[in-house]
Amino acid sequence: MERLQAFRAEITRRGLSGFIVPHADEYQNEYVPACAERLAWLTGFTGSAGTAVVLAGEAAIFVDGRYTLQVRSQVDLQAWTPRHLIEEPVHLWLPAVLRPGDTLGYDPWLHTPQEVKQLKEACAKAGAMLMPCESNPVDAVWHDRPAVPAAKVVPHDLAYAGRSSDEKRHKLSMTLKNDEIGVAVLTAPDSIAWLLNVRGNDVEYTPLPLGFALLHRDATASLFLETNKVSDALVSHLGPSVRIRPVSEFQDALDRLGKTGERVLCDPTRTASWIPECLTRSGARVIEGEDPCLLPKACKNVVEINGARKAQKRDGAAVCEFLAWLSHEAPKGKLSELDAQAYLDACRRRQPLWRDMSFPTISAAGPNGAIVHYRATDEQCRRLEPGTLYLVDSGGQYLDGTTDITRTIAVGSPTPECRDRYTRVLKGHIALAKATFPKGTTGAQLDTLARRPLWEVGLDYDHGTGHGVGSYLGVHEGPQRISKGGHTVALQPGMILSNEPGYYKSGEYGIRLENLVVVTPAATDNGDGREWFDFETITLVPFDASLIDWSLLNAVEREWLNAYHARVREIIGPLVDSSTAAWLEQATERIT
Repeated sequence: MERLQAFRAEITRRGLSGFIVPHADEYQNEYVPACAERLAWLTGFTGSAGTAVVLAGEAAIFVDGRYTLQVRSQVDLQAWTPRHLIEEPVHLWLPAVLRPGDTLGYDPWLHTPQEVKQLKEACAKAGAMLMPCESNPVDAVWHDRPAVPAAKVVPHDLAYAGRSSDEKRHKLSMTLKNDEIGVAVLTAPDSIAWLLNVRGNDVEYTPLPLGFALLHRDATASLFLETNKVSDALVSHLGPSVRIRPVSEFQDALDRLGKTGERVLCDPTRTASWIPECLTRSGARVIEGEDPCLLPKACKNVVEINGARKAQKRDGAAVCEFLAWLSHEAPKGKLSELDAQAYLDACRRRQPLWRDMSFPTISAAGPNGAIVHYRATDEQCRRLEPGTLYLVDSGGQYLDGTTDITRTIAVGSPTPECRDRYTRVLKGHIALAKATFPKGTTGAQLDTLARRPLWEVGLDYDHGTGHGVGSYLGVHEGPQRISKGGHTVALQPGMILSNEPGYYKSGEYGIRLENLVVVTPAATDNGDGREWFDFETITLVPFDASLIDWSLLNAVEREWLNAYHARVREIIGPLVDSSTAAWLEQATERIT
């Protein structure tokens, strides 16, 4: 409440009626550096997606279905009103609460042009005005704000990248030439990392180098970084075709593009609105279009796919080691969520090429499993008690790949209801894993395959079924997704996605089963000349057989599960110690 009061006083001093605080940084990252955690500092909410709106008489925080339970446990409900970001978006809520003559402030570095357009229209409906602010008022009252990160930017070896930066830049430059575009502005750190074959350490869990880049039509690039991030090794790696400049010169570079009337590509969904506004003021012609790195980055090359397979083997060995240990320790009733998390994280750290976790491990027992993005803390930590379910969602960052896996484990004997729900989630998982689909199919078209077994008994889950995954980059990567609607990107060979249906009973338990899959050409040939695709499952960890109601699985589903478990046993068995191998043998036993 004290921070909210100080913030209200600051925006009032600036003559504003209110202000919008998104979970964002100037690069539009999902995971942001500590200095950009303004939403968490102001509200207490620590999720990776959300927006707060502070007005004189009201303060609301908007989150999606992953965080509806978490937000209520973290924010002061006397000060903040939680709202559903999808069912009641900010731009649809504002006209009802703003008054004629109000001025709503925003930070143009934290919103995309697409978002600003929606907000302006919302304000106009209420007779209010949307006002960009030169500095963020949160920063004015956040007196112990952490420093801007300054980790070195490092080369990413061609042995893991598969294609040189020169090759990537020349291929993309052809697209710019064809579209008569002189320069593409790149602000997404994962795009810059992919294009230049570099990585960084400015953000937890994702090896991102924070900076900006310009890709020129002649296949050269300009990279804008804080000077203390640059090393001789980086300069040598990038070569003379990539000019490194201080980030303080970025605005001057944009101004120069304007003076020559250059046609400049900006992605309206991924670029801070300040950038196209600056370009337009300077005289450039801003061309709205998709980040040119987005789709090529999503379609992994052969080296990246092979690297992902290798990373999954090591990751599978780590998770199996953990689950074998858990099978002995959990029934004792003494393990806490944090104990289990610490052991799993330690198993991963011992694996070759490991660099970090790919996100904070979700270690959730009993009712905490129903909080989709739960994070155990000393203050909020349950024990893994017999008769409950334990959900663990985790992943690793390896030099050759990024992993993400969820398993739900019965501690002791599960109830018939839990076995029914688990099996229905598993049936949906198998249906999606077995899908074969024609070229042009989107994730939205496949989403119902995973939900149908739950829908048949009037159940569902409030999150997407699958997200894209990067190659030693973001564990959540676009543009590919598998979710209910609004996603029109066709799935293409080389894309890596998650397959993670779930079910959550608030206050009791949560179930989620997640593997990663690669889109691959299918063997199907109907003689019609169309290309067909399917999924290769690359995650290698058993499902909990004690939670499966085998009577609910048909013969095809049983055969898929038996074949999957046989492959896990064959590949992971030689990579683990004898005690884990013995557990694995039992966990993957064939069921007829």
